[in-house]
Amino acid sequence: MTTSLTTSTTTLPTTLAAADPDENATYAAALDRSAVLDALIDERASGSDVDDTGDGARFRMLTGDRPTGPLHIGHYLASLRNRVRLQDKGVETFVVIADYQVITDRDSVGEMGANVQGLVLDYLAAGLDPARTTIFTHSAVPALNQLMLPFLSLVTDAELRRNPTVKDELALSDGRPLSGLLLTYPVHQAADILFCHSRIVPVGRDQLPHLEQTRAIARRFNQRYAAGHSVFAEPEALLSEVPLLLGTDGTKMSKSKGNVINLRDTADETAAQIRAARTDSDRRITFDPKGRPAVANLLTIAGLFLGAAPESVAERVRDGGAQALKRVVTDAVNEALAGHRARRADLARDPAYLTSVLHEGNARANEVAERTLATVRAVMGMSY
Repeated sequence: MTTSLTTSTTTLPTTLAAADPDENATYAAALDRSAVLDALIDERASGSDVDDTGDGARFRMLTGDRPTGPLHIGHYLASLRNRVRLQDKGVETFVVIADYQVITDRDSVGEMGANVQGLVLDYLAAGLDPARTTIFTHSAVPALNQLMLPFLSLVTDAELRRNPTVKDELALSDGRPLSGLLLTYPVHQAADILFCHSRIVPVGRDQLPHLEQTRAIARRFNQRYAAGHSVFAEPEALLSEVPLLLGTDGTKMSKSKGNVINLRDTADETAAQIRAARTDSDRRITFDPKGRPAVANLLTIAGLFLGAAPESVAERVRDGGAQALKRVVTDAVNEALAGHRARRADLARDPAYLTSVLHEGNARANEVAERTLATVRAVMGMSY
């Protein structure tokens, strides 16, 4: 169901021609603005004074994940590495572990505690620094969730039902009633972004409608309740350029399908998963995303971990066939993740430290959320 703010990958701009013209124009404009944001972040990191807002909020970022299971290489390539990059460039980062969102489309919370701990392990192993990045959970920040009430007054039932995530879930429901939490998921996501006044939201192309809903809520709150004053700035998308990755079975990468390589997997488990990956019977390895999607997917994965173009990986394998290709992919993934896995194993030996990271992050998020809620109540005349 719901993807997190950054776990979704996006197709490259070459796919624009296949989409709706209006959607193309919106995406092209978002790409242009995203490039500007990236440049501004780089300038700030180099010491230039480029924050024309004067409040520093332009360079605060919110991102996150649902704790529904272990993170996999798709998360690592599309979001984790980018979060660390932005943190290291001086962007103040908030990462929400969206535990409440687990029950939007599920009847139980599952192994929530273990899943939350697993996320924290991978965040820290990847390089997120609790001194610079606030890691927190939905359920531990009441003021954030309380913002949903005034925000819900700013959207219509029809708008919520047009949201792509909600529409997809309705189409797959087979008549099963839609939960109120799922229907209002886009508003909860808006609360995630706006409670900390995030101005940067790293997203894939398919998450742009969610961000537009958040922008609309911010705009409407200012107009309806704040007499046009800017209580909430409209956040902007920082688009990922990681191409759409498939699972090892050639279908959409998904934890529930078991077609992923988890970050916690051992080198041997990774090798076994890649050996079982779908390819084709053509011994000559070429990069042809349309004609040979499964082979192209493996080349893309190897290329992303090696920092090389998939075409160059194909040239390296040439007539070696699927077996040689899989060896290259296996080596690329295992070598790139060796440090991550070693750090993860070390961190796992100190569960008390993981708990302290969450407690400190929750405390910081609560401070920010309570200030924001106090402002909202004051603006709405509700400070009794």
